[in-house]
Amino acid sequence: MHICRATKNAGSEVSYVPNPQSIENAGAVATDATRPHWIRTWWFAVPLWKRILLGMILGAVVGFLWGDGAMQIKWVGDLFIRLIRMLVVPLIFVTIVSGMVGMADIRKLGSIGLKIAALYALGTLAGAALGLIIGSVLKPGRGISLGAAAPETVAAAPSSLADQLLQIVPTNPVAALAQGDVLAVIFFGLMFGAALLSSGEKGVPLARAFDAATEAMLHLTRFVMEAAPFGVFALIAWVMGTVGPSAFVNIFMLSVCVLAGCVAQVLLVHGGFVRLLARLPVTHFFRGIAEPMIVAFSTSSSAATLPVSMRVAEEKLGVSKAVTSTALPVGVTLSMDGTAMYVALLTMFAAQVFGVELHLSQYLTIILVTTLIAIGSAPIPSAALFLLTSVLQVIGLDSAHTALVVGFILPFDRILDMMRTVPNCTGDLAVAVTVARWEKQIDESIYRRKSDR
Repeated sequence: MHICRATKNAGSEVSYVPNPQSIENAGAVATDATRPHWIRTWWFAVPLWKRILLGMILGAVVGFLWGDGAMQIKWVGDLFIRLIRMLVVPLIFVTIVSGMVGMADIRKLGSIGLKIAALYALGTLAGAALGLIIGSVLKPGRGISLGAAAPETVAAAPSSLADQLLQIVPTNPVAALAQGDVLAVIFFGLMFGAALLSSGEKGVPLARAFDAATEAMLHLTRFVMEAAPFGVFALIAWVMGTVGPSAFVNIFMLSVCVLAGCVAQVLLVHGGFVRLLARLPVTHFFRGIAEPMIVAFSTSSSAATLPVSMRVAEEKLGVSKAVTSTALPVGVTLSMDGTAMYVALLTMFAAQVFGVELHLSQYLTIILVTTLIAIGSAPIPSAALFLLTSVLQVIGLDSAHTALVVGFILPFDRILDMMRTVPNCTGDLAVAVTVARWEKQIDESIYRRKSDR
């Protein structure tokens, strides 16, 4: 999500640039100082992911003991999924628009800004493609049954790529928003954001309004996620009662796929940036970024890793302060390689679970949509699952199928989130090194010497 702050340059032109501190704090649970006294309970003192894990364990036990009777509480999980779906369209729209507005600072940086943006987009595209490839080869969803939902509501494959492209352009943007047409909403958001970005001073009040809307959506999302433990409890109990324990064994294969995707993204894509584009030895790069990788894994937050990444970029990789202060803060909001890989992989997982045959045009559409919405993903718990809801609509899966997939994945998403945050962070540093090399703003003696220590 793009939380922005207003800045004014020497020419008195107001622009909006990403505010990493706001990004880091936006998705956080309210502190005791801001939380009303009546909700300062032990429940809210426990981290959300631990409450979700507790709901998963209790749901598994209840479902195992209750059997088919767990169908009686399935409506609780359905309600939680409806709350998530309620947020998807407005969340995507304000994210896309505010993200376009946040590009103002990059535009003013000229060629450096264009190179940074292009490399981030390329890395995210590569991540989405990797997710599809790994999902197609390893097939983590093969042989998995998640319950009684049948794929009879899955939409037929589009006749051609041209039809898919035509459907992206809405004839009525308001109707697209009301009907939840994700592709049309993304397209209109990009167009509207570009128009707002080019409107200059006159567009500043509306840009601030979208900044406020983004903040409000983050808080609303946090409120909805507080219901996650109860939704997970009901969904897990239902799946356990109707399918049995065998469904949960398969999460191991999905975890292997996520790990393989993260490793491939870091070594092949980011290592490729450094070796092939920057023409620098990759061993020095990976030795130098060990610290931010550990911080990214432990915090699951690109924003929280930003100070460490900036220090490492200058002290161990030799990147100039000018490039570091530009590429890395922007990367907090634009570099979502791991998220794109994860969402594309889960889309393949869902398609395999429900027997959806994907065609070339749908693969291309998944990559495009995943890239666009991953770039604007919010730094909130399980944010990728909100994106997944949007992408599953592209391949024709309805709310019943979405509920099953989310219910299966959500209890384990914290661990998977830790893994996919690492390539988000390494992508920032690889882009910074590559652009610095191109612009001759890297001290190679520091890059080679200090990374060997």
